[in-house]
Amino acid sequence: MGHHHHHHHDHTTGNIKIAFFLNLGFTIIELIGGILTNSMAIISDALHDLGDSLSLGLAWFLQKFSRKKKTQQFSFGFKRFSLLAALINSIVLVVGSIFILSEAIPRLMNPEQPHTLGMMGLSVLGIIVNGAAVLRLKGGESMNQKVMTWHLLEDVLGWVAVFIVSIVMTFVDFPILDPIASILITIYILYNVVVNLIKTMRLFLEAVPENIDLDGIINKINTLPHVQSTHHTHLWSLDGEHHAFSTHVVVPSDSTKNEICTIKENVKEVINSIHLDHITIEIEYEDEYCSMLEEDEGGTDHG
Repeated sequence: MGHHHHHHHDHTTGNIKIAFFLNLGFTIIELIGGILTNSMAIISDALHDLGDSLSLGLAWFLQKFSRKKKTQQFSFGFKRFSLLAALINSIVLVVGSIFILSEAIPRLMNPEQPHTLGMMGLSVLGIIVNGAAVLRLKGGESMNQKVMTWHLLEDVLGWVAVFIVSIVMTFVDFPILDPIASILITIYILYNVVVNLIKTMRLFLEAVPENIDLDGIINKINTLPHVQSTHHTHLWSLDGEHHAFSTHVVVPSDSTKNEICTIKENVKEVINSIHLDHITIEIEYEDEYCSMLEEDEGGTDHG
């Protein structure tokens, strides 16, 4: 089982690596092509692809790094490092998008005619290269790989837009279409990047993972036999797919060892559906003092 899991990770890293080299090579062709064809839409896609290449390179490096065994300094291991890639990528793309908008918007006033046949050729190449990269990365589990697949899928859509614009402009003298396409592509990218950035920041700030109802879990644990109450219950994520859970469970002072073992099993049953790498269940007797309880109560009074 362990061997299979490791193989899956090698596969992930290998896919990111292939996508990285595909993308980097193509970005260079694209930047030159965008300048030669004088197309803002192509340059905006090229800048986005450059962001993606950076992202893929970082993702590839940090995905490998995140698999390192835990150390004394990093007792949870290095899974968070793949989140770091997602965060840096998002920031690179936000900056790139703002730069493109600052270039494209003035062109609406005095549009320049791009070389449409060159645009068409580049866009077909773009659809093929990015399409191949998407197929390599599809179905990834980590936030890192999801962010990457999403970026590359946007690239494919961007190139489809460039392709349509270049066909229209081959037959109709309508150069303003080029900056319009550029602005639309960029706004679309910016919107999705910001959504991903918010998700990544939530993970960094140790928010409860999305789609998990922590209150519901606490209520279920509180209704288990021999459980009097719970406090100091936390659920957070290391990288979007590996989560950690801890709670303090208060039991009657005369609870037997068997009852405590059953309680622990029952708590694990409640959280069984979540992909948890770390579970801590602290058992406390009702007449036992817990400093965490005061902290929790202090917190709820303020809240």
